[in-house]
Amino acid sequence: MIELDRPARPARKAGAKSDPIDAVRAARDALARTRLAQPRSGSERAALQVLLAARQAAVRASADGQRQLHALVVTAPEQVRTRFRGLSTRAMLAAALRLRPAHYAVDVHVFTAMSALKAIARRVRFLEDEATEHEKAIRGIVVSWRPDLLTLTGVGPIVAATLLAAWSHAGRCRDDAAFAMLAGTAPIPASSGKTVRYRLNRSGDRQLNRAIYTVVITRLRLDPDTRAYAERRRTQGRTDREIRRCLARYISRQLYRQLENCPSPTLDAS
Repeated sequence: MIELDRPARPARKAGAKSDPIDAVRAARDALARTRLAQPRSGSERAALQVLLAARQAAVRASADGQRQLHALVVTAPEQVRTRFRGLSTRAMLAAALRLRPAHYAVDVHVFTAMSALKAIARRVRFLEDEATEHEKAIRGIVVSWRPDLLTLTGVGPIVAATLLAAWSHAGRCRDDAAFAMLAGTAPIPASSGKTVRYRLNRSGDRQLNRAIYTVVITRLRLDPDTRAYAERRRTQGRTDREIRRCLARYISRQLYRQLENCPSPTLDAS
């Protein structure tokens, strides 16, 4: 068993679409490649993948609910809008949960607006609690599997889980360059004539790319060595975007080496 990404776009557009045709196309693509990717495996990795997907769905639904809350407040009656004027999103959620629509049952518009705002606030609170529970489960798996990742600057439980879900097991990526290509942090040559430059890599695992970008931004804010590197590169004429690309490639190499060199478990002398 091997793992393949999506087929080439020209081949996909030129032919028909069905399961047998896609199977033949995938087999031909596999035979034409010099190196074949190993499929991801492991119960811990599969569990992290499920929890990450569930948490992401809860976070997105919670964000949608907060936007709906803002939109309804704008169109609500003035009697309702005054309760939320000048409040932050968190304060608006708390205020919506404290609403008592039954006290305004005479005015159907006010009653309906308050009932809808309170229902949305309850939904957002439920989704936030669900996302928190998923994050606790993710942290538990990461701590039991690879706690060494959490010692790295900028790597929290969500970033570590994303790394482990994409990396899967030692040997799946043959070297740090392959891991960088998987993460979409490998620079793509785009030189022409006397101009030598590299462009942004938009391929690869976008969730893994997002996790590495989170590490880059965190280290630019908190890590003195990273900030010193950024200042030195600015004096050389590099833009902030180019500096972030370079840091993403360096961090990909560091994370790959950390993932491949799994620390051996310590034995209890007692």
